[in-house]
Amino acid sequence: MFARHPGSVAAPTAGLHFDDALLAALRDKGVHRAAVTLHVGAGTYQPVRAHALADHQMHRERYLIPADTVAAIEATRARGGRVVAVGTTSLRALESAARDGALSAGSNETELFITPGYRFQVVDVLLTNFHLPKSTLLMLVSAFAGMDPIRAAYAHAVACEYRFFSYGDAMLLTRKQP
Repeated sequence: MFARHPGSVAAPTAGLHFDDALLAALRDKGVHRAAVTLHVGAGTYQPVRAHALADHQMHRERYLIPADTVAAIEATRARGGRVVAVGTTSLRALESAARDGALSAGSNETELFITPGYRFQVVDVLLTNFHLPKSTLLMLVSAFAGMDPIRAAYAHAVACEYRFFSYGDAMLLTRKQP
């Protein structure tokens, strides 16, 4: 299901929770799927080392959003459905492709650093792993779901000994309303 196009230095790990049987079950329940090409960069896993967040230089990652994916998202919105991103890199790609207004197809790079206060335009639901402290990914999920829900989710995960990072357990987050 991965590595159709060379260029990524790591797997999009949130997608590792899926297999063909689960995808078929979702399809049978009416869930539509659309693809993006992600070239996950090594910087994805780097912690924030700057003392001030404004000084942090976000890593660049390449992505490709096909026209049929944009059409699928528009059709989902038109019927009142929700857009679900599998993984933070997918979310960053989709949000980056909509930075100038409407979601646009094409290939580009993103260095979008999502922190609390960011206004999401495309993604409504996020499936992602539990991320490490001081990571840009932890800031992204806090911006997406809200600081208090993320603190509660992480407290629960620690108490129940969930696994963190690339091969860890996943969480399904809904976007907090602005």
